[in-house]
Amino acid sequence: MPSRRPPEPAEVRAALLAVAPWVDDDADLPPRPDRAAAVRMSLAALEQVAPGRSVEVRVPPFGAVHCIDGPRHTRGTPPNVVETDARTWCALALGRLDFDAAVASGAVSASGHRAGQVAAWLPLVAPG
Repeated sequence: MPSRRPPEPAEVRAALLAVAPWVDDDADLPPRPDRAAAVRMSLAALEQVAPGRSVEVRVPPFGAVHCIDGPRHTRGTPPNVVETDARTWCALALGRLDFDAAVASGAVSASGHRAGQVAAWLPLVAPG
């Protein structure tokens, strides 16, 4: 069970929209606190909508969460891991990038047979 307060959808949307111009290549790198907020809030939202502990989603250096119902991992390297950078994660969360395309291009590393299930929960905010 997640230990933090679930983010409000409006908070998640606002945090992601604050970095959307950067994600869309229309702006320079946003301040670190803005990038961190967008990643952390969207990861927390994923943790809420897809509860579980079978997949670990990592967006270094800002955060990582466990999600997706299934066998729980408790020790060592998790067998199901999704890892990407902040810009790519925000693009996925905003619906600007397709998960399978991101994996195919190498922008997302997805290992384990359950890792691809994260795609079912993206985007995390309604397009717009």
